[in-house]
Amino acid sequence: MSNRKVCVVVTARPSYSRIKTALQAIKEHPHLELQLVIAGSALLGRYGNAVDYIEQDGFEIAEKVFMVLEGENKTAMAKTTGLGVMELATVFYKLQPDMVVTIADRFETIATSIAAAYQNIPLVHIQGGEVTGNIDEKVRHANTKLADIHLVASESAKTRVLKLGEEEHTVHNTGCPSIDIAKSVKENPGFTFDPSQKYGGVGAAIPKDADYLVVMQHPVTTEYGAAKKDVLTTLEVIHELGIPTYWFWPNVDAGSDGTSNGIRSFRESVNPKNIRFFKNMEPNDFLELLVNSKCLIGNSSVGIRECAYLGVPVVNIGTRQHGRDRGANVIDVDYTKEAIGEAIKKQLTATKIPSSPIYGNGEAGEKIADILATCPLSYHKTITY
Repeated sequence: MSNRKVCVVVTARPSYSRIKTALQAIKEHPHLELQLVIAGSALLGRYGNAVDYIEQDGFEIAEKVFMVLEGENKTAMAKTTGLGVMELATVFYKLQPDMVVTIADRFETIATSIAAAYQNIPLVHIQGGEVTGNIDEKVRHANTKLADIHLVASESAKTRVLKLGEEEHTVHNTGCPSIDIAKSVKENPGFTFDPSQKYGGVGAAIPKDADYLVVMQHPVTTEYGAAKKDVLTTLEVIHELGIPTYWFWPNVDAGSDGTSNGIRSFRESVNPKNIRFFKNMEPNDFLELLVNSKCLIGNSSVGIRECAYLGVPVVNIGTRQHGRDRGANVIDVDYTKEAIGEAIKKQLTATKIPSSPIYGNGEAGEKIADILATCPLSYHKTITY
């Protein structure tokens, strides 16, 4: 029996950490052949050149798809997705995979799903069934309805996918592959690198032995007009606290231009002496940075997922992660300086937070590979009710 060709499409910086251990397990599986496609902002320097880390990790890239249109607004998102459908359809025609894997819920992932489903290629969706705000909510569930095989990260997500009318034998709770990386970091939590020395960045010099915060704040696509105002609020709080801080640039979404503009203008006008800004880090290094931090602030899903497992205190701001299952590590606040500042101060005094296995126990990669090697493949489906 010939090996199954598994085409995985990675479209953005965060998607790589969400799939890395599964890619390795697929690559090493005796009955699978990995076809890795890198697309979208994962190829762009301004968003951290995730493709460089992927290649450094030893993965061979089958195709690269440049599909991001400038603008960082709602129209650019729609056009980027349309271009992705056209380009990825050609890639799949060329590679002839036995199945295609789309990851999570970013706006452009629907392009992968459409290009595969319309060509009768069995579609695998990673991390469906979750709940959030903004455009991700719609895209995630649309991916679920286009997909044939569902590899979810929690029991509540599995329940939701089944309620969407999917057949039970197609829905598997594997946990999230990013927790596999978190497990490795949790077992070896030492701070082994100097972020500024290894990744450069711009802004204040932060001593490696300092107590520090981490900020990762993205725009909310359904509230993209408020992106600059929102990030300036958080910047002012962090600046006034004066605690050394590692701050990461936003993802490519509607409103990210506003977030980036807010960061640049604040940096130029205020020149904060406690903040250093970075584009990206390798997944292992980023989680190592988090596990040794005093608190993560912002609205990234890493605060909900990996930080729950690692026991890292989180101040989650706004609606972007609305509805996601949370651990005891998270305090939710609105975009006001008072609320954000008070929550950070409270988290700085937090006692040891227990690890929460909401999104898996660190074995997702191998589970995913084994399921892909053995599950029945079909592109025909009918709603179950």
